[in-house]
Amino acid sequence: MKKDIIALENGVANVPNSLLDDDGRPKRTGTVLTAAAHIINAVIGTGVLSLPWAMSQMGWTLGISCIFVFSGVTLFTSNLLADCYRSPDPVTGKRNTTYMEAVKVHLGGKQYVFCGLVQYINLSGFTIGFIITTSTSIVTILKNNCYRKNGFEASCRFSNNPYMITIGLIEIVLSQIPNFHKLSILSVMAATMAFGYASIGVGLSLSTLIQGNGNIKSTTLFAGNDESRSTSDIAWNMLVAIGDIALASAYAQIAVDIQDSLKSSPPENKTMKKANALALFIMTIFFILNGCAGYAAFGSNTPGNILMSSGFRKPFWLLELANVFIVVHLVGAFQVLVQPVFRIVEMMAAEKWPNSSLVTREIPMNFGKTKYTINYFRLLWRTIFVIVVTVLAMAMPFFNAMIALLGAVGFWPSVVYFPVEMYIVKQNIRKGTIRWIGLQTLSIFCFIVSLAATVGAIHGLGEGIGKYKPFMYKA
Repeated sequence: MKKDIIALENGVANVPNSLLDDDGRPKRTGTVLTAAAHIINAVIGTGVLSLPWAMSQMGWTLGISCIFVFSGVTLFTSNLLADCYRSPDPVTGKRNTTYMEAVKVHLGGKQYVFCGLVQYINLSGFTIGFIITTSTSIVTILKNNCYRKNGFEASCRFSNNPYMITIGLIEIVLSQIPNFHKLSILSVMAATMAFGYASIGVGLSLSTLIQGNGNIKSTTLFAGNDESRSTSDIAWNMLVAIGDIALASAYAQIAVDIQDSLKSSPPENKTMKKANALALFIMTIFFILNGCAGYAAFGSNTPGNILMSSGFRKPFWLLELANVFIVVHLVGAFQVLVQPVFRIVEMMAAEKWPNSSLVTREIPMNFGKTKYTINYFRLLWRTIFVIVVTVLAMAMPFFNAMIALLGAVGFWPSVVYFPVEMYIVKQNIRKGTIRWIGLQTLSIFCFIVSLAATVGAIHGLGEGIGKYKPFMYKA
């Protein structure tokens, strides 16, 4: 019966068994490259453009060290999580197709409920932030055109609301892509855009340095050596910066869903570990290049985002191209982050109402030579979700500060605690052994980082609430 429900949920009720996997879903076809593209798409967001600011708050030594340390932590814990996709055996065991299910199977009790709350609240919050940031990039293009015509002293401000609504309409259409399996082309395209604007950021920074216009003399090896700032400012901004770097490479909340798109031969955990290594290697290179080049170009005056209006001002055409890349990337990344939210709701609906045609019926459609299916529940629920997050984005333009808080709170449990605890249970690691002490030390260290980032995010949220008015944001 459960296999039938899963088949209905995926629109494959009458598909031959030869085309289905062992759990009744359509055969997965994901590879190392598609998984790496999903990871890169989710992680190399506009946050990479804020890494120069984080470097400026910590100095060269601590900044570079943090990028390598947290990339290594993410790779290690992501590989632990990859072994928890199947249980009890990581190769032949039963699939745990969601993060919640993996936590429930390995840790029992009610911890999976906490995992689900952290995961889905964070992912939903990130989608709101993506709409805000995407609209800001569109407005940045308009501002650049305004500056080009009227000079940099002109008052060039535009409302974000029309562009948030437009983005919402686009996401409503794209949200009908049923699952990760069907997202591969969009994800690869969006990841390519991320490389594009990240490369432009590096190129402009290096160009500034080569032309002798950089501000490298104001950079410091250690944040404490910056005499232009008070000790309290240095300490406070370092908390925020460490949190930014720690969160920049985190993707545990969608890792299990990505792994669930992989074909079963070779084993999913081995493929996922290769994808983790490939994606994090590429991401770390871009993090280092953007962070170091941007910091060298701007020095102590590094802005929060080097491609927005507070960063580079020329050449106009290249900055506009970069922001077009950002828009395309974030539109695709929105779909990658929201898929786990869509999926869990639709899985629960299919299990609760297996005989409802509204929930389970897939209606075949043709658009030219393209064949696809429409599910009424998917159409209704996903449309409502996108409308709600779009309205929230317009009502709370300070929500990016809220996202920083959600990310900081969710970093330790989702990226470190659950993977470590599941691995300890799975490998039957005894309490008090060297391996157990090492894993718990890592968990405690990341808890402290998460706590520090939370403190910084609360401060930023307090400033944001007092600065912006609902539905009145102009960039």
